Amino acid sequence: MNTRSETWIYEKDMAWEPAGAGVVRQIMGYDEQAMLVKVKFEKGATGSLHTHPHTQTTYVASGKFEFTIDGETKTVEAGDGLYIAPDLLHGCLCLEAGILIDCFSPMRADFIEKR
Repeated sequence: MNTRSETWIYEKDMAWEPAGAGVVRQIMGYDEQAMLVKVKFEKGATGSLHTHPHTQTTYVASGKFEFTIDGETKTVEAGDGLYIAPDLLHGCLCLEAGILIDCFSPMRADFIEKR
């Protein structure tokens, strides 16, 4: 498994990878310590409830989403951000089509292995 991305990553050269019904992602850079991922959602698509051992921060680049984190549900929209501590149950529902920018630490090796 490659544990470091290329230095320069151009959106036009990156394929969108399936990440669930109505959801695709582009991995925009990573090494063993961190990973940046762009995730595009169609309206009504969900990020199923799940956990992982990674710290996650998310920036809402566009759209509107209902997030549930550790049993608490709130709505976020373009310009908002959120923090998800390791191992917390979380997921989202896309209320208006949009893009999330996720940062994980350490990197999500499972995303690379699926390529």
